[in-house]
Amino acid sequence: MKAVLSVAPGGPETLLISDIAPPEPKPGEVRITVKAAAMNYPDLLIIEDKYQFRPERPFAPGAELSGVVDKVGLGVKDYLPGDRVMALPLWGALVQQICIEASMCRRLPDAVSFEKAAALQMAYGTAYYGLTERGGMKAGDRVLVLGAAGGVGLAAVELANAFGATVTAGVSTAEKGEAAKARGAKNYVICPRGAIDREKQRAVSEDLRQALEGGQSDIVVDTVGGDLAGPALRTLAWLGRFLVIGFPSGIPSIPANLPLLKSCDIRGVFWGAAVKRDVEAHQRAMDTLLDMYATGRIDPKIHAAYPMEDAVRAFAEMKDGKPIGKVVVTI
Repeated sequence: MKAVLSVAPGGPETLLISDIAPPEPKPGEVRITVKAAAMNYPDLLIIEDKYQFRPERPFAPGAELSGVVDKVGLGVKDYLPGDRVMALPLWGALVQQICIEASMCRRLPDAVSFEKAAALQMAYGTAYYGLTERGGMKAGDRVLVLGAAGGVGLAAVELANAFGATVTAGVSTAEKGEAAKARGAKNYVICPRGAIDREKQRAVSEDLRQALEGGQSDIVVDTVGGDLAGPALRTLAWLGRFLVIGFPSGIPSIPANLPLLKSCDIRGVFWGAAVKRDVEAHQRAMDTLLDMYATGRIDPKIHAAYPMEDAVRAFAEMKDGKPIGKVVVTI
């Protein structure tokens, strides 16, 4: 079978499409014929050996997929060959067939396309877990989302709006800001990229305050990191929550006096680990998200879908930071 493999640490150019033997399911596993896999920023990190997980090479990247059960291992009772499913392997999705623990799968309704299902799990799962479980969001909260046009950012905008929060989007371009508004953001602020000095950071913080209702946020969803984290944290209201989801712009340095003065929390959001530690919570989240999709409250935006032979191009486009929404690879 065909697989997209990371054979050496590095960028998209290090990926190879190779032939490997199809796997056999172990007890408790199902084998899935993959139909679609969605890309996420951690996929870039994992092939560069910069992520929390470092699989033994060669390995296939790709954290989320959808497809059809082909074979079940000993003891599996919840799935049968022919079942449509979505699954979270965390890596290994860019293959024609994969074996995965049945507990990491979810049956897929016929009305949900394979592409949408693949795009739903990591981005929306992360945003849902962050906003509800880690952020304690409630209707009426003021939510600031940094990187609001990316996969997780756009999902956070859509979910926060669906749950009755008021959303302000931090983006790098007006095009991305309009995309966030189309998904429910009340307004947006164009934030600078890369390193910014203290004076500029103060200006960014003031721009964010001007956009926020009452000049404050109750929750910050940070998918960017770097020098934007400080200005965003300064907008938090008393007892606010700062959600650390990712830092493609660099790991931020935040003065300890800021959370002290605001009595606010800085909370990590690691959905990839949470799904393993609390399988029931993972299933509940997926049930909720599938229901919200079925009722039209959310709809994953697919930036582009590439065939498997163009997977390297899909990774390269992600690395450029241009996608608005999700990049999907069809198998």
